Order: sequence, then C-alpha cells, then structure tokens
Amino acid sequence: MPDSGKLTVDLVQQGIWDMPLESMPLASGYLKATALADDTIATNFDINIRNFRGKVTLSSMAYELFGDRVPDVLAFSVFGWSYRAFGALAATFKQLNPQGWVIFGGTHVANQADRTFAMFPEVDVVVNGEGELIFRDLLHAYLDGAGEDTLAAVNGISYRDAENRVLTTADRERIANLDDIPSPFLTNTIEMTDEKGEFRYDVALMETNRGCPYKCAFCYWGGAVGQKVRAFSRERLRAELEFFAKLRVHTIVVCDANFGLLPGDLQFVEDLIEIRDQYGFPRALETSWAKNKSKTFYSIVRRMKEAGMRSSFTLALQTLDDNTLELMNRKNMKVNDWEDLSEWLSREGLDCYAELIWGAPGETVESFMAGYDKLAERVSRIACYPMLLLPNTDYGDRREFHGIISVRGDNDDFEYVLKNRQVSFAENQEMQRFLFWARVIAEMAVFRIIWAGLRELVGFRQTTVLRSLDDWVRNTDDPAAEPLRATLESVVVGTGEVGAAISYLYREPDVERMLTRWWNERIRPEIPSEVAPVLDEMFRYDLLTKPVAAPPGAEEPDTTGLELVSVRGEDYYRRTVRLDYDIPEIVARLRAEEQPDLTPRTTELDLYYKPGCESAVASTNHETIVHFMAMTAEEVFANAATESVDSTVASLTGDKGGC
Repeated sequence: MPDSGKLTVDLVQQGIWDMPLESMPLASGYLKATALADDTIATNFDINIRNFRGKVTLSSMAYELFGDRVPDVLAFSVFGWSYRAFGALAATFKQLNPQGWVIFGGTHVANQADRTFAMFPEVDVVVNGEGELIFRDLLHAYLDGAGEDTLAAVNGISYRDAENRVLTTADRERIANLDDIPSPFLTNTIEMTDEKGEFRYDVALMETNRGCPYKCAFCYWGGAVGQKVRAFSRERLRAELEFFAKLRVHTIVVCDANFGLLPGDLQFVEDLIEIRDQYGFPRALETSWAKNKSKTFYSIVRRMKEAGMRSSFTLALQTLDDNTLELMNRKNMKVNDWEDLSEWLSREGLDCYAELIWGAPGETVESFMAGYDKLAERVSRIACYPMLLLPNTDYGDRREFHGIISVRGDNDDFEYVLKNRQVSFAENQEMQRFLFWARVIAEMAVFRIIWAGLRELVGFRQTTVLRSLDDWVRNTDDPAAEPLRATLESVVVGTGEVGAAISYLYREPDVERMLTRWWNERIRPEIPSEVAPVLDEMFRYDLLTKPVAAPPGAEEPDTTGLELVSVRGEDYYRRTVRLDYDIPEIVARLRAEEQPDLTPRTTELDLYYKPGCESAVASTNHETIVHFMAMTAEEVFANAATESVDSTVASLTGDKGGC
C-alpha cells in the first residue's frame, strides 16, 4: 500500500504509434472515473493511469510501473499491438507481488480466456464485455477477499478455479444509460496538460454513442456489433466539448462506429460549431462516419461546410466486388451506392476518403485493382488495409470455410492473412508491395493534387502511377530512395512498418528532390507536351502544400521563407507562392468533371501551415495528417472565424503580420 494506506491499482494502456505526443487513454479514463464514483472504492483504492507511447520498451515500462512501488492490482487495456508486451509485464508483476491481481480487458481478449490463460498464466481475470461496471465490481471482489466465490458473483468475466479450470460467468447486460459512466474529462480523471500547461495528446478522443447495428464479417467493434445504439446525453457531450475548447484542442476524434446515424449527431455538430465560434476551438472533427448515409448525414455535411468545420468524410466500402460483399455480410447495405455520394461530396468541395480491405474472401487481385481504380476516379485518398483475422469475428470463426491461412505478427498479436481460396501466397506478397505505395503515397496524401490532372488530362490510372514509383524506387541509383526501398522490402516480408516510410517522406529534406527526379524520369516523358506545363505545376503545388515538418533529429522545422502568424488564437506558418497557372481552380474543375481553362495565368496565393505536425507524420493516421496540409486564406479563415470569410480575408491586405 502507499503512504495513504490505500490499495494501489494501475490501469495500463499503450498507444500504437511512436510519436512525440501521447494517445489519450480514454478506456482507462472511463474505468477510473466509474470506479472512483463508488465511495467504497474511492476510500480504499488509489487508482493511477499509466499511459505509454508506442514503441516504449518492455524494460522502460517495467521500470516505470514497478521501480518505486508495486501495485496491488494491475489492469491492462489490451489491444492486438500490446497483447504480448502486457503478458510479459504480467509475468514480471507476479514475480514482485505473487498475491496481486492481473486483469486483462479489451476486445482482443474478450471471449478469448482459454488462449489468454494458456499463454499468460499470470493473468487472473479476463473481462468479456463493457468494462466500466465490471471493473468496479472486481475491485469490490478484491476487497472481499478475491476468492472464487466473490469472482463467481461478477457477471461478464472469465477466471480459473483451484483446479485451474477456466470458468466464465453470465454475460453482463450492456449499460443502458451511458451517462451512468462519469465523464473522465469533467471529473479530471485523465491528466490533460503537460509540464508547460499545454494539451498533452495528439487529439481529443470522445464517444457520443456505443453500438453498431451491422454484422460485418471482419469486425468486432467494441464487442457491440449487431447491437442497439446507445447515446450519451447532449448536455454531457456539450460540456465535454467546452472543456476541450478551453484547452485549445484542435481536433476532436469521435470514436463511434457510425457517426451521423442518429439525429442527435447533428445536435452534436451544432454544439461543436457554436463552441468553436465562442472559443476558437476545436477546429476539426474526425470520426468513422455512418456506413449508410441518411438525411442526418447530409445535413451534418452541409452544416459543417457552411461553418468551415473540417473533416474527412468516409466511404467505408471495403470492396467493390459483389461476391466479396456477400461474404462480408454487406451485400444489401446502402453504402454500396457510393458513386452519387462521392460525386456530391466532390461538387461540394469536401475532403473525402474511402476504405478498402485487401485479402477478404472472394476478392481477387484483378477485382481489387479494378475496384481501386474505379474508386480513385472519384476519391484519390483510399485507405487500403491488409486483411486481419480478428477475434470474435465471422471470418475468424469460419476460417476453414474460406480457406484462410494466416500468421501472427512479428511485433503484435494480430493474425495477418497470407492466402485464401482466391489468392495465393505469391499473389498476396506482390499485393503487399502495392499496398505499401497506396498507403504511403495516396492514402497519406503525399500526393493529392496530381491525381485528377493525370487522370483527366492524360488518362493515367492511379494504380499506374503508384506502380511507376514502385519500379523507379526499386531500380534507381538515387541515394534518397534507399530508405524507402529497405522499408518496402521489410514490409513485403512482414517485418516492417509503413510508418517509417511516411515519416521519411514528410521529414527528410531530400525527398522533394528525389520525387522530382522520379517525375521527370518516369511521368513527364509520357505526358503530351500541350499539358505538360500545367501538370508540372500541379506536381509542384503538391510539394508546396505538404506539411511543414522538422527534419529527422531536429525539434523545429526550417522556417526559411515562412512567417509565423496568428489566426484567432492559433499559430500558422504562412508563405506566399506564385504559380504559373491557377492550380486550385483547375483542380476543382477537373474533380467536378468540368473542362478547365488551361491558359497560363500567374496566380499568387497565401498558404497557411499548422505547426506541430511531427506527431501526425510519425503515425499512420491519414485523417490527422490532412489537417497539417497547407490551406488557402479562404480555407483557414472559414475554419477559424465567426465573421464572414470575405471580410476577414479582405482585412489582411493591409497587415501581413497577424490576423
């Protein structure tokens, strides 16, 4: 026990990405807030959240967890990337405190007690459902002696008896009134600021509801698939938004399965915009948008556009192949009617991305690539995920039926699909090469501008361009390509991570020269001379609008040619660029499938770059990266100001030093 005389509990989480800022420990926050709302627990326990960045080593975590004192209860929020590490920490903990308790919770271990206990005998309890009330009851059981009888009375868990048999109690009903879970923000359960008093996380995580009405074969979202959706109250959510606004949080990430499905989601957006207008923050909303787009979704999109609230709208398609959709249990979902929606989003000038899964049963190389190119005609930013066989999913339960052969990850516990009835080992490995480039170049928005020009003016498919870059990098003598080549080969054989390539592309100063060489050697010779100059300028504009990032080993970026300005309380780097063509107008026309005026016209633009992108470019979170891309004056002021954009922009002409 600590000096207070209380029993100690450590709630442990680890983020997936190795980046300067932490990921918010939302799950642990819910657990701690709910437990401490109970007077008996608050009196008897000292509960601490121990949150680690991705790539923190086991020894470092062990020193931090056990160096000063050893807790009585060690509770882990387990994901596929942390499963093995947390099992090892459980073993160390039991050496130090054999009578202590280890609790594993999270979707990766829910209903997986036999495997978990077999691999990690040091684990005492596996939580099989929503954790908040179960965790509270487990702490009461610990106070009551931690015997088999007390555990048997806790619904929603698995444990072992004296004969080492695995016992599972009755399912716990889901929490009907989510407001019964105290807010981890409003109760100050989660530490919010760093030593400088600044918001310490990359983004703020929130939930507005829980549950998903769909039963997709690959998904086990929060253990609540095929479930009625339950929502937090508007009053609570508004209070949380105001809390984050006062902390000057730029981006809210809503961790819902289908945001935009409920009428209350529009109310949430209205409150978000009103609070942004009052405090200047938050300025962006990211989420998993509703698969089936309802009137509520369209109302939300229009309102956000009108208010200049930024987001990336999702087409969560996963495949365009009918047979694959059937096997996914998604054949009859309205999400498949995506073309009209993508056309509408494009006309509205809204950022949109799509999702595809490679390796799903039913999909072939040919069907996937055809679907990718068809989708890229509307949406260039396509998130391509390799198929993972997740616990508790239909695919996982029917792997033999689908002929799925998988392997566990080198550094995680996910099962990666190597082959199925439609795809051979060799075909899958070659597709991993394509996925690498699709992710690091298109999905992560290294290129955003050139796609429409190459497609509409030259007829280049997006797959053609990506494969061109792949071939060039594999064969060039350019030294700047070697790190990409090494990362690519490690990814293809399953030991590498695309995050290293993403960080390299955004932070290495020599990358722009290397990409320009590729363009001049491989792309430009294939372009008709009459459109070559305008496409050259599109390519240059792509490079000009990349985030301003510190080079490797440096804390600050090179700001030569940039000035630091403030827009309604938020800093931006600003620079003026001169283009030979009005590239934003030309691209807008091309995306709208209209004939642009390709007459040379000198165009001068002020571009604004949000500082602090180093955490974003060290992750694989493309939804965050796009918020660091350069914005025009109209875009940045629409995103920040309550007054009209025209009047605000006009007011800048006499003062370039601040806004």
